[in-house]
Order: sequence, then structure tokens, then C-alpha cells
Amino acid sequence: MTPTGKMEAALNELRQAISGLENAVEMRIEHQREQGEIEGEVRRIHADRSKLAQELDQAEFRANRLEEVNREVSRRLVTAMETIRAVLDR
Repeated sequence: MTPTGKMEAALNELRQAISGLENAVEMRIEHQREQGEIEGEVRRIHADRSKLAQELDQAEFRANRLEEVNREVSRRLVTAMETIRAVLDR
């Protein structure tokens, strides 16, 4: 092989190596971008979960409070009905 041919072959190998390196760098950048997007999505999901957990706790508190009020209203209705019956029976 002539010196020029050797030089061309070496330049071609260098071009291929540089191209491979550029591809690897691009893939790494894309991977890091995707990883950043995934991490952001995970943070948003955790924030949503926390918000939903708080809303669930509040809803459970309201449901329990409504249950207590319902029992009290029922108790008062029973008392009122008994009082009305007692008056009517006289």
C-alpha cells in the first residue's frame, strides 16, 4: 500500500471513530434528557399522590363527620316521634 493509501485508510478509520464517538455522545445526551423527563414525571406523580392522599383524608374526615351528624339527627327524630306518640296517646 502506498503512503497516500495508508494515509487515506487511517483518515477513514479516524472519520469512522469520530462518527462513532459523535453517535455515542448523541445517544448519551438523549438518554440523559429522557432520564430527566422520567425523573420529572416521577416527581409530578409523587406530588399528585401526596395531594390525593390529603384529599382522601379530608373526604374521610367529612364522611365521618356526616355519619356522626346523621346519627344525631336520627336520635333526635326518634325522640321527637316518641314525644309525639306520648302526646297522642294521652
